[in-house]
Amino acid sequence: MNRSWRTLDAQPTRIIAHRGASGLRPEHTLEGYRLAISQGADVIEPDLVPSADGVLFARHERVLGRSTDIAQRPGLATRARVDAAGAHEWFAEDLSSAEFDQLRARQPFPGRDPGFDRQFAIPRFTEILALARSHWRQGRVLGVYPEIKHPLELSARGIDSTALLIDCLQQAACIGAASPVWVQCFELAPLARVHQAGGNPVFALFEADAIAGLPWLRALHRQAPWLAGVALPKSAVIGAAGNGDLLAAAHELGWQVHLWTLRDDSVMADMATVQQEYQALFALGADALFCDFPASAVAALAAF
Repeated sequence: MNRSWRTLDAQPTRIIAHRGASGLRPEHTLEGYRLAISQGADVIEPDLVPSADGVLFARHERVLGRSTDIAQRPGLATRARVDAAGAHEWFAEDLSSAEFDQLRARQPFPGRDPGFDRQFAIPRFTEILALARSHWRQGRVLGVYPEIKHPLELSARGIDSTALLIDCLQQAACIGAASPVWVQCFELAPLARVHQAGGNPVFALFEADAIAGLPWLRALHRQAPWLAGVALPKSAVIGAAGNGDLLAAAHELGWQVHLWTLRDDSVMADMATVQQEYQALFALGADALFCDFPASAVAALAAF
């Protein structure tokens, strides 16, 4: 590509396979990650939740009813309990790792292909790292970008999911500033622990209502200069409420900006097509984009 990129490292925007190729396969499955890698994704992104016996599995939420077949599993279907909202749900931390291994993934998004439901197991984080390592041995530069899910809620239940993650990284020799494993979380304290454990790049996630322009960004940098960057909703920088100056300001602070989530089947109101979203974000210098359809993202990058 003969183009000058406005990213922090002047390299093309990295494509993050959000929950794998989650637009085409049930999210957070080895099969979905493999498809994303074959489509050219630079990074695979597992969300991590712990089992009762301290094994990290890839699920977007602690509750399992929406994305697994637990309701159809004899012996597990009766394990639901009432959540804070009064709904009956199954929680990851109530299942042993052996029980987790019985589950199969389902497509949680209405309108997406359910044809692969109940075919694929729920992977352990160690399996995802092993998949990545198989590509590293072949010389492929492939990032892994786990999110620590709900660490404060889990801590209240006596589960230290941050320690479980750090242990996995140490066991897999994936600790260090040069590691291809980055870590993300909506809470700063777990990220500080990961960073202190060995220096892995860590990124703070923020919802749109927490973002308050350039003063907020600079205050965050004073509070947590050890962050490698921030991961924000795409609406923070494009669209009617977006502020493209956030990207340039973050780069001035030495931070990357990752943006979520681009979906072929859900385009923001201000844009006509997902390709228009990609073009706008590439032009601003987004360092990485979370994408449900990695093949579309790779094609958009090639066309930019």
